Amino acid sequence: MEFWQKHPDTEQALRTWYGIVKRAKWQNPSDIREIFGTADFLRNDRVCFNIKGNNYRLIVKVIYELQRVYIRFVGTHADYDKIDANTI
Repeated sequence: MEFWQKHPDTEQALRTWYGIVKRAKWQNPSDIREIFGTADFLRNDRVCFNIKGNNYRLIVKVIYELQRVYIRFVGTHADYDKIDANTI
């Protein structure tokens, strides 16, 4: 992934996250919370995950009925502060 080429310390954490999400069958936010207890639920079906000990943020849009998760943002906290996580 392009992001972990710039931030190599995130590669393992992102690979682990991806492996979990690829197998997930989430029906609602509670299903996500069971696996990722620190996930933050935003408007517009966005979910924010803490990556690498909360050093980075990953925002996805979840479409539960289609079992799809779309990555909308991966970045540092400084990058995160520059975006609107509810609409990205």
